[in-house]
Amino acid sequence: MSQKDPCQKQACEIQRCLQANKYIESKCEDVIEAMRQCCRFHAGEKSVCCSGFVKEQKEQESCK
Repeated sequence: MSQKDPCQKQACEIQRCLQANKYIESKCEDVIEAMRQCCRFHAGEKSVCCSGFVKEQKEQESCK
């Protein structure tokens, strides 16, 4: 039995927000930030939803 993705709820909220706001990301910054926080919190777990956010975080860290 597979385990539910720990950040799936936040990923769904991002999709709902983007759809409601004609895919204007700036109008969904709060839900996107909530997703980033969830992905940071669950960094050691397998999360398909966080794959893009983990990549983004690693790229930002390598630029420092």
